[in-house]
Amino acid sequence: MKISIITVVYNNEKIIRQTIESVLSQKNIDLEYIIIDGASNDNTLNIINEYIDKISFVISEKDKGIYDAMNKGLALATGDIIGILNSDDIFYDEDILSNIHLEFQSNSSIDIIYGNILYVDYNNTDKIIRNWISKDYTDTFFKYANVPPHPSTFVKKIVYQKSGNYNQKYHNASDYDFLFRILEIHKFKSKYINTYFVKMRMGGASNKSIKNRILQNLAIIKIWNDNNVSMPLYFFPIKIINKLKQYFL
Repeated sequence: MKISIITVVYNNEKIIRQTIESVLSQKNIDLEYIIIDGASNDNTLNIINEYIDKISFVISEKDKGIYDAMNKGLALATGDIIGILNSDDIFYDEDILSNIHLEFQSNSSIDIIYGNILYVDYNNTDKIIRNWISKDYTDTFFKYANVPPHPSTFVKKIVYQKSGNYNQKYHNASDYDFLFRILEIHKFKSKYINTYFVKMRMGGASNKSIKNRILQNLAIIKIWNDNNVSMPLYFFPIKIINKLKQYFL
C-alpha cells in the first residue's frame, strides 16, 4: 500500500528543509513524495533540488493559491493513501506513516484516518502553543463546531475520486469544505486515532489576521448553505470555546 504525501510551498527557504526531511525520514513505508512549488524566487527550489533523487515529483510554476497547488499534487498522486503536509509542518515522529499504513491495512473498510496536531512556535517546534485534540466523527460532529485537523487527515485516493478535489471558491476554507463533504455529505467511513500526527507552526493562511479569520468564517457559512445543511445558532460560540480550550490543554 503506497502513501502519497503532497507538500505545497512558496518562498519558504527558512524551514522547507525540515519539512522535506520529516517526510523522507518516515520508516518502513512505500512513499511517494510530491512537492508543488509556486515558482519561489528565494532559495526554496535550490533546497528542494538537494533531495531531488528522493522526491517522486517536483513542479515549480505559478499557481492560483494553496489549494490550486494541492490539486496539482493530487493530479500526480498514484498512492493508495494521500496526505498533505504543508511546508510549515513536520510529522510528529518517524513512525507516523507506517502506523497509518497499518491502520488502513488492518481494516479495509476505513476510508479516512485522522488524529491530533500540535500548534508550535515558529522558531522552536518543541514549544507548544495550541493542543488540538480531535474526537470520533458522529452525526453531531460538525454541528458542535468540530472538524478533523487537515494536516492530520489521510484518505484513500478513491475518496478524492468520488467527492472531488479542493474547491478554490472557498479560499482559505477550502480544506474545511473538503472535510465537510467527505464526512458530513458523502459519509465515508472514518477512524479517529487519539495520537499526535503533525506539528504545525503557528501563522497559517487562515490565522494570519483577523480579516482572514472573518473571511474563513463567512466561507464556512456558505459551505453549509451550499450543501443544504442548516447550521445551528450555537455553532460559532462553540467554535470559539473549542479553540480557547486548545490553548489550555
